[in-house]
Amino acid sequence: MDLAEIVKDLKQKPHGSVIVGFDTSDDAGVFRLSDEVCIIQTADFITPIGSDPFLFGQIAAANALSDIYAMGGKPISAINLCCFPAKGIEKEYLTKILKGGLDILEKARAVLLGGHTIKDEELKYGLSVNGIVKLAEIKKNSTAQPGDKLILTKPIGTGVIIHAVKQKVLDETVLRKIAPYMIQLNDSACSLMLKYEANACTDISGFGLLGHLWEMASASGVGVKLKADAIPHYPESLEMIRKGVKIGMNSANRSFVGDKVTFEKKIAEDFRALIFDPQTSGGLLISVSANKAEKLLGNLHKEGINQARIIAEVTTGPPKIEVLA
Repeated sequence: MDLAEIVKDLKQKPHGSVIVGFDTSDDAGVFRLSDEVCIIQTADFITPIGSDPFLFGQIAAANALSDIYAMGGKPISAINLCCFPAKGIEKEYLTKILKGGLDILEKARAVLLGGHTIKDEELKYGLSVNGIVKLAEIKKNSTAQPGDKLILTKPIGTGVIIHAVKQKVLDETVLRKIAPYMIQLNDSACSLMLKYEANACTDISGFGLLGHLWEMASASGVGVKLKADAIPHYPESLEMIRKGVKIGMNSANRSFVGDKVTFEKKIAEDFRALIFDPQTSGGLLISVSANKAEKLLGNLHKEGINQARIIAEVTTGPPKIEVLA
């Protein structure tokens, strides 16, 4: 389903307080409350990950909160979004999911205000989140500047690993190995990108690294030179791709980017698949001036965001992505 095709004919009357709407495919909506303060609104939910309901709740909550941080904001409140089967799952299991979500909300210093539940054959859980941001500190995906460096704060590859575990091709111990990254909030990365006055930001989620990078390039009117060997990734993700594990969204992400990306011939097909891999609770992709990039990277590492890497350079338009070996 192409959501862009569905919403393209929605003609909303202009409103002077809308700072970020749905026209640039940004991470969240932003509405100005005063001359200095804006509210950020977003929502996200996912299907179960692994057999541990508490961990699933943690990952789902961190995933939903990520959009707030990508916009430069701080989460303040949330509402549970629960799509639960009418029968077949014990109450204690569902309670543990909600406890996992609450654990992450408390770590983010946000409050849970309630929730909404519908009956669904396939279990899903997530959050609708509100955040606040200073008007002068909003980070969009449409303001990357030529000459910027792009920093990715987390490894990629969660999508194919999660799918492989669900298909019982990969042991769940691998999921537990990468779980600390998925429950790691993007709050420290957000604070540091504000300190170093990043020009633009997005988070890496369902469209994969290349999909979200293309959204940034397209919205900003810039080109990007992406260095393949600089991209942090989980080794098991490439192993699963080489074993033939496939995700439907990978093909959809390729179609979304289309011919706007070119690859050097040296780049193997398995790695091409990896950078289209849809992510769950991925990192931030930060566009920052070249003269600040190394300092920002060093401070990310000091904060324990030790997989952060400079992966690309922003060039002048027209919008395109070149993936270099």
